[in-house]
Amino acid sequence: MYREDNGGMAAPAAGSAPAKCPLTKKHFESDQDVRWCPGCGDYVVLAQVQKLLPTLGIPRENFAFVSGIGCSSRFPYYMQTYGMHSIHGRAPAIASGLKLARPELSVWVVTGDGDALAIGGNHFIHAMRRNMDLKIIMLNNRIYGLTKGQYSPTSEEGKKTKSTPLGSIDRPFNPVALALGAGATFVARTSDSDQAHLQMVLARAAQHQGSAFVEVLQNCVVFNDGAYESLADKATRDNARVLLEHGKPLVYGTARDRGIRLQGLKSEAVQLSAEGADEASLLVHDESTQDGALAYLLAQLGGEDSPLALGVFRSIQAPTYQQRNADQVAAARRAKGRGELAALLHGGDTWKIK
Repeated sequence: MYREDNGGMAAPAAGSAPAKCPLTKKHFESDQDVRWCPGCGDYVVLAQVQKLLPTLGIPRENFAFVSGIGCSSRFPYYMQTYGMHSIHGRAPAIASGLKLARPELSVWVVTGDGDALAIGGNHFIHAMRRNMDLKIIMLNNRIYGLTKGQYSPTSEEGKKTKSTPLGSIDRPFNPVALALGAGATFVARTSDSDQAHLQMVLARAAQHQGSAFVEVLQNCVVFNDGAYESLADKATRDNARVLLEHGKPLVYGTARDRGIRLQGLKSEAVQLSAEGADEASLLVHDESTQDGALAYLLAQLGGEDSPLALGVFRSIQAPTYQQRNADQVAAARRAKGRGELAALLHGGDTWKIK
């Protein structure tokens, strides 16, 4: 039975597997009926996360999932772990507080393009900037699904919805570029239509120490069906995407006959064995560059003239916020000893109100 106690934290049910029993996907499935629209990409992401967690060697009680508001934010109900369905856009802030208080936990945030990038945009960028040790999965269907089909911060220009009947005039966010600009130390993009790639990217994010952001291109079958059709169709996807692999040239295409090369500071899609292009002239992916300039350039791919980049754009190591916080507190205690709450409350400047 799925219980909600401990101040809203959802606790694992009684009768869970003994500590010595190897965990399986089944141990991470709650007893709640999964209620998304039939065919929703959220099912794929849920299954892949439940499949991944038993492989990480982390006790089940040390996982926590925090979500905001939206279709994707029902995620914690379906995970047999601790979790919290929080408020609109605030999941990164709540998850940050949890990680600071309980640094031994593996804390995951599941959010959507509306939840994370509209009302939650400020919380999202500061979680990235601080390098909080959070795993943030953003399911991007380019639409508001829960509120029935309004345009979102990632909807394309010209998108006609209930809230933009004449077509959206907003320029959409590029979530990968936004995360890179905010300083995230791990940034990746994948798709719900390629389960093997999705599993690989999630596994990489799970192992990262620091802010790990994964954008999942996810289909909304009701309000934005076919948004990523070219990536989902096996007949077209190899021409529509380039898979990023560290240390390897950017080759793509059904026949592996196309590639990405640099012309000055611009990227260019070329046909191999033509235009003077061969594999040796192509751009070689390096996810470890400290300045993130190459990753940002690759984030701009996608459109009529170039494939969309999927994979790990950036993966670097940097001090995490919770470790720096712990070090600062420890240094203060060594210098001044443990504080007293009463002295703190009665110390400093005071004044009287008449």
